[in-house]
Amino acid sequence: MKAVVLDHCVPRPFGKLLTDCAITTAFERGWAELTNSDLLCAAEATAIDVLITADQNLRYQQNLATRRIAIIELPTNRLRLVSQYAARVNEILATIEPGAYEIVVL
Repeated sequence: MKAVVLDHCVPRPFGKLLTDCAITTAFERGWAELTNSDLLCAAEATAIDVLITADQNLRYQQNLATRRIAIIELPTNRLRLVSQYAARVNEILATIEPGAYEIVVL
């Protein structure tokens, strides 16, 4: 079972739509105010396997080549819209490898 953290920009209710993983949020961990770099370091230091984010600039702002954490990027952070991506995110979660970066599309 993968340990997953939802970035502060992902609606918390989205986590209830995900299966076969342990979900926590950046807010619950006290990481809501961390910059992207610090958030990635904190997640890796606590054995988080996957970060789910709606920050579409993360891949451009950070050097992800040396990261062990896998990242899933959602196309939006609007709950009404993001909920339609839950099935695809569950598929990705089942097979995502450490250090991978996946962009969710339908």
